Formats: sequence, C-alpha cells, structure tokens
Amino acid sequence: PAPWLTLGALHLELRQAKPATAALERYVALATAPVAPSTPSANAADDDDDEADADAPRSSGAVGLTQAYLMLAQAAEFERDFPAAERWLARIDSAQQALEVQMRRASLLARQGKLAEARALIRNSPEKSDDDARAKLLAEAQILREAKQWSEAYAVLGAANERFPNDADLLYEQSMVAEKLDRMDDMERQLRRVMELQPDHHHAYNALGYSLAERNLRLEEARTLIRKALELKPGEPFITDSLGWVEYRLGNREEATRLLRQAYQSRPDVEIATHLGEVLWVSGQRDEARRVLREARSRDATNDVLVETLARLQVDL
Repeated sequence: PAPWLTLGALHLELRQAKPATAALERYVALATAPVAPSTPSANAADDDDDEADADAPRSSGAVGLTQAYLMLAQAAEFERDFPAAERWLARIDSAQQALEVQMRRASLLARQGKLAEARALIRNSPEKSDDDARAKLLAEAQILREAKQWSEAYAVLGAANERFPNDADLLYEQSMVAEKLDRMDDMERQLRRVMELQPDHHHAYNALGYSLAERNLRLEEARTLIRKALELKPGEPFITDSLGWVEYRLGNREEATRLLRQAYQSRPDVEIATHLGEVLWVSGQRDEARRVLREARSRDATNDVLVETLARLQVDL
C-alpha cells in the first residue's frame, strides 16, 4: 500500500486532485484488505504468524489511514466537494489527530464563506499543551490568509508571537503576512530576527531576497540573500526560482531562463511556471512561453501570480 500513499501525496502537493484521490483510494483499499491466508508451511512458527496476521491490514496501521483520510478530504476540498471532504474526515478515529481534524473542518467552513464559524471552531477546540495552542493560532491565521484577510491574520500572528516569543517559525509566518500588507519594514525586521534566532533558516533568506527582487529593490543584496539560501538548501526548486527571478530583474535573461527551466523541471509549480513563462515571453520565445503558461493554467487557473502575469503581458493562450 505504501507507494500509493506516497503517490497520492505527490499529486496532492501539485494540486492534482483527481489523480491524488485515485491513488489514495487505492491505498485505502489495499491497507484495509485482509491478508489472504498463506499456504501450509513446514515451519510451525511461520504458520502461527500467518494465522495471527490473517485479518490484519496490510499497511503501516491507523496512522497511515488517518493520513490518507486527511489527504482525501483535502483533495475533495480542492474540488469544492465539501460533503465528500466531510465524509472522509468522519472516518478518522484518532484522538491524537482530533485537533487536526477540527482544523480541516474549519478550513471547509472558511472555503464556504463561513469564516466566523471556522474561527470559532478552531478557538473552541480543546488544547492539551502549548503545542496545541500554537497549532490553533497558526490554523486560525492560515484560514484568514486563505480568505485574504491579511490584517486579521497579522493580528492573530502578532498575538501568537507575544505568547510564544522568539519562535522563528511564528515570526516567519508573520513576516509573510506583513509582505502581503506591503509592510516591508516590518517584514524585513521579522526576517532578520528569524536569521538571528535560526541562522540556517533558508526560507528567511529566500523570502527576503525574493521580496526585494519582486519590487526591484537592492537587487545585488537580493541575489546575495538568495544565494545564501541556496547554500543552505542546495537544489531547492523554489530558491532556484527566486535566483532565476532576481537574475531576470538584473537583466540577465539567459541565466534567468536556465535557472527557471531547472527549477520548473525539478518542480512543476504554478508560480515557477509563471516566472519561466514571463522570461520566455519577453525573450521572444513565445511558443514555449504559451506552452508553459498553459500548463500552469491547467493546474490552477485562479493563481494570483499567474492571473496578474497573463493580464500584464496580454498573453493570449
């Protein structure tokens, strides 16, 4: 069963809901199927083991099934099939995952426009530890971010950072919302603090470098920051994408194209595709640009970066 779970996770990460669902349903079928009794063996110990395992699931157990049900719910959510998502969540019987299930239910409510109910569900979920409290704050901020309620999300993360000071991950999350609010000074201050607390936090270097490049600010410094991130996480496609983007901003289109092709080949993400498509378009390679941008649109036609880029470049796909 295990490879089907992995395949489903990969499809889901690429927002390919239908193949993700097919792979995960195959996993569930295999993981819950009883093992057929084996043929008689001369080894009595083997016979005893076979009998003991005859009705056992061929899987890593309840943990694997819980993971599969959560991913199936997410795939259904991508398809906006909210009743199906709830049915998958209802199959989870795990006290350890109770909070995560409630968070997924909150996400379903938020995607149906019931943001107040979603926030209340998260806030009213029991918390047994500081880890639970922290997870609840992150989950509430996440549904606010998905609803593009940036100011509210920033306030929630601000409260989280007051309760859990010097938490590098919480600071990083708040910096990403500050960027959406165009509070660049706050974003940079928070990211610099993350770098102090956790010098190997490659996301912080990459985020600051990319944000500067996106705004055509301090481009040489942006490149230095992104290269530092790539030293910390060699081969990471999103960082390679950032480096390609800053090279494009610096006017190095050939190097930008090389890096963006490398990133896209490694990770066919919508925003990486959009960056590659733009560089190809302005470089006169219009046919390849259209192909790449069509692939991006087939994965997520509502992606903000893609929609803005197509409109700005006036690309007819």
